[in-house]
Order: sequence, then structure tokens, then C-alpha cells
Amino acid sequence: MCGIVGYVGMREAYPILIKGLKRLEYRGYDSAGVAIINNNQNLNVYKAKGKVSELEAYISDKDVSGTIGIAHTRWATHGEPCKANAHPHYSSSENIALIHNGIIENYAVLKNRLQEKGYTFKSSTDTEVLVQLIEYIKVSKDLDLLTAVQLALREVIGAYAIAVLDKERPSEIIAARKSSPLVVGIGDNEFFLASDATPIVEYTDKVVYLEDEEIALIRYGEDLKVVNIQNVSVTPEIQTVALNIGQLEKGGYPHFMLKEIFEQPNCIRDCMRGRINVEGTNVVLSAIIDHKEKLLKAKRFIIVACGTSWHAGLIGKHLIESYCRIPVEVEYASEFRYRDPVIDENDVVIAISQSGETADTLAAIDLARRCGAFIYGICNSVGSSIPRSTHTGSYIHVGPEIGVASTKAFTGQVTVLAMLALTLAKNKQTINNNEFLKIVGELMSIPDKMEKAIQTNNQIASIAKVFTYAHNFIYLGRGYSYPVALEGALKLKEISYIHAEGYPAAEMKHGPIALIDEEMPVVVIATHNGMYDKILSNIQEIKARKGRVIAFVSEGDEVISKLADICIELPQTTECLDPLITTIPLQLLAYHIAVCKGKDVDQPRNLAKSVTVE
Repeated sequence: MCGIVGYVGMREAYPILIKGLKRLEYRGYDSAGVAIINNNQNLNVYKAKGKVSELEAYISDKDVSGTIGIAHTRWATHGEPCKANAHPHYSSSENIALIHNGIIENYAVLKNRLQEKGYTFKSSTDTEVLVQLIEYIKVSKDLDLLTAVQLALREVIGAYAIAVLDKERPSEIIAARKSSPLVVGIGDNEFFLASDATPIVEYTDKVVYLEDEEIALIRYGEDLKVVNIQNVSVTPEIQTVALNIGQLEKGGYPHFMLKEIFEQPNCIRDCMRGRINVEGTNVVLSAIIDHKEKLLKAKRFIIVACGTSWHAGLIGKHLIESYCRIPVEVEYASEFRYRDPVIDENDVVIAISQSGETADTLAAIDLARRCGAFIYGICNSVGSSIPRSTHTGSYIHVGPEIGVASTKAFTGQVTVLAMLALTLAKNKQTINNNEFLKIVGELMSIPDKMEKAIQTNNQIASIAKVFTYAHNFIYLGRGYSYPVALEGALKLKEISYIHAEGYPAAEMKHGPIALIDEEMPVVVIATHNGMYDKILSNIQEIKARKGRVIAFVSEGDEVISKLADICIELPQTTECLDPLITTIPLQLLAYHIAVCKGKDVDQPRNLAKSVTVE
């Protein structure tokens, strides 16, 4: 959610800031703005409601000169999307400007206190309260900016990533974080600041990830200085980012989402590389080698996640229980953190997040750690908060995912969960060797089968035109395919804004069947597995009520293909790996329907890629 960019150096800041905001558009936003100190030490703030392109148009005739600046894309929390509520926010004197990701929970108390001292406010945001508080402390106590920021943040309850400019200090940016990501890029006598590394990698691969309650003092001509809010010096750990600029471009595709759907075969190869041997006889995860005893002795696994990651967790539950014979619970992180769950040192909590910054999942991790549980993270973003707050874990290594609707991260998460289940099962001796070798062999063939599934693209693009004007969809699946039905419905909702619901197919008779008529498209995942006859029966029930069935079946199917209105054939695989194949055409269906409806596929309304507030 939201995007922060900053620059200090010898170059003109504005082009770097605008390009950085465009790199962060995938995070979701509703307004944008920049603040730049020019050569005359004027602090200029420009902002606009809408896209970064609208900000560019607005300031096309404005003074954007200067070699230091900050920029922001806002996703509304306090106050509607409008120019007044957009960031950066000035202090009353307009000497200080601040941008902020997160939520200041006690902003109302602080605002009342400042109003009593004569401060007035131009916006409805919690962020303006913080910049006014910083200026009040700085002026009333005659302090430098860094000390004023430290004192102000000690009074703040909530989450924040902030960057502050003061025109009295025209060569420095103060940046701080708590529960919201912030990265400092270190170049040649220049610094970059961003919510994640994507706006930075074009200029440098050397970065510092700030930790909670750390403050970076970024000054031109000096080394990076990091302290905490108690003013204790911290030695920054400089890391090398393994990101390539080509991964952040569309590469000829009309949308990032389509590019990322088509990337999945290679992404899954990357995910498995070095973890499955060439012979296909063994799966090795370093996390299990390093923490073997703790993981094998676990009495229970608890998977915590949100959204698409929660759907991957449901598949992980099925895999771990089936092959490892360990009970697994799958929890929405947002509910788990508030319901006083029963957890102890015999539990392993698996936290799943694409971004590694999901606020609810981070809070669930903190709760589980305090209860003594062992925490295993599954994440895509290297260096993000979740990998740093867990005991161990596995990266999915699918590369940056720019489209807001998750695609390749989902299949990457499922692949890691499959490898985790297989490795644990082999070590626990709860799977016989023949079955183990069969599944590992199938897993190695999945990327090739994904490529075949992608070849359904043109067929699905044609089908999408028929269903562009549908108002509702039902998605059905059984066993491993039930979470895929949920995920397919979510994709359609996210990017086409069509109402869709996923159900276990057997549950259709317990209510949803009342919705079935000739206007209701029903997507059924009906590949040839152990529940084929059951799903066939469900399709017959739908057709008896004149429902329109779109069936995804295994190659060569001769039964359901005669019943369904539309049939898409997919490569067959072992049942537990079916989700890695069947999810691809559901992603394509959502994508093409959204394109037909003229929707903004990569940046759907109201959504953010990284949900860093609860």
C-alpha cells in the first residue's frame, strides 16, 4: 500500500522521483505528490488526485528543479482521495514536508492537543498531524530535525514509514519506519529511498533495509547514519539486491498480469532449482536441514495468511495432512491475531505472504512468537519484514510480481508447500518411496505442463467475450480443486469487478443451487482425479437447472465434455499437483474478461499489492 520515493545527490531529483512512483504504481494508490527543495532553498510541494500521469500533467509548467526530494502515492485510509489529502503534507510554516505510509492510531488525541496550541489543519489525514507534531516539537524546544522526529515518533501509536524534508536542512532527508517497509539505496555520492527496491535497482544494487523504530539520516556528501528513536546508533547492514531491471518492464505484453501468467513455467523452474536433484530422487529445503528436529516433532501446523496466500495455505493443509500425517489449521491472519488462539512451543506456524509486509500476517507472527511457537515463513520478496521476523523459511523465487492480482506468487507458494510436505514426509517416513518418487517426478514435469495450459489462452480469450456482461459467477471444485475455485473467483472479482463465489462442489446443494439458472455461468474444475464421479454428478445437477457450465477437464475427457457448454482440456497430473495446472486458465479467464470490460487489469480499483495496514 502506498509508495515512497526519495533522492539526495547531484542529479535532478524530479525525473528520478516520477520514475520511482511509476515503478511503485503496482502497490495501489489514489493520489500522488512530490516535494522538492530547489536551488533557492524553496520547498515546493505539488500533488494531484488520480494517477501519476495526472500529477505530471499538473506540474508540467511548475518549478521542479532541485537535487533533493521526496514523492508519494497514497492509498486512502483517513480522508477521501483528493488533492488536500494527498501527500506530501506541509507543516504550518511550510518549512517541513512529510510523506507517510501506515496509520497513526492515536492521531485524534495528538490533533486535539495541537489544535489547543493553535495549530490548524488543511486535510483529514493522520499524516498531517504527524508533520505538525514534528514542527511543534522542533520549534517549541528549539531542536534539530532528527531529534524532533525521534521525540514525535515516541508519541505515535501505529505503523509508519516516513520521509521528511526541512528547507532549513536542504541536503538531508530523515526517514523512519515501524511495521511498514522502507529501503535506502546507496549509490556513488547519492542516496535513494523507497518502499521497496523496485525504484532503486536501476541506479544501485546496494541497499539497507531499515528495521522497526530505526531512523536514517540521509545527507549528501556523508555516509548513511542510522539511529533508533532512542538515539542509539545502529550499524547499517548493506545488502546486494538480486533484481534486474528487465523484470520490472512489461516486455512487450499489454499488461504485467498477462506477462506474469506466461512467466509461470520458468518461475516454477526457478522455484525448484537447487531444491530437487537432477535425477528427481530427492527434495532438499535448507530450512528443514537446519531445523529438522523442531519441524519433525511438531504436534500441529498453523498456516496464517491473507487473500491468495490463504488459498495456497488451504492446498498446503491438504498436502501436509495427506503426506505427513500432521494436523494443520489454516487461519486468516486478520482473525488469528485477535481471537486469543491456543498456541504453544509444540506448534509450527507457517506464515505465507507474497510481499513479506502484510500487516495482519506480521502481527500474527508476533503473537505466535510470544506464545513460543516456531515460525516458518514462505515469501517472495527477499529482505522484506516477514523473512526477518521468522525463525526460518523458504523464498518462492518467482521474481517481482507487479500486477496487483497475484498469479505467479500463488503457484510459487503452492510449489514450496508441496516441496515442504514431501521433504517432511520423507523424513518422517510417512510416505512410501514409490509414491515419493512419483510425485517428485510429476513436480519436475509441471513447468512443461504449465506451458501446455498457457496454450489455452486464445480459446479462453474467445470464451471471455461471451461472459463479459455476466453479473455473477459460481466456481466449483472438490478436494485440492476447492481452493483453486476460491482463487479463480477471487481473481475475477479483483480485476473485472464481477461478483463471484467459490464453493466446494458438494456444498452447492446446501444453498447456492438456488442461484442456478440459464443466466448463471458456473466454472467447474473437473479434472480426472479420485473425485471425478462426484464432480460429474454436480455438473448434471447444474445442467438439470439450465446452468451454463464452463468445465476445465483433463485431456481426452469424453464424458464431461458432452455435458458442459464449454470445455477446456488441460494436461493431466497427479491429483495433489492439479492446482498448479488448473489455476492458470482461471487466471486467463479473469484477465480476458477484465480486458473485454475495459478495466485497469494491473491496478484494479481500491486494491493495493502490499497491504501494510490492517
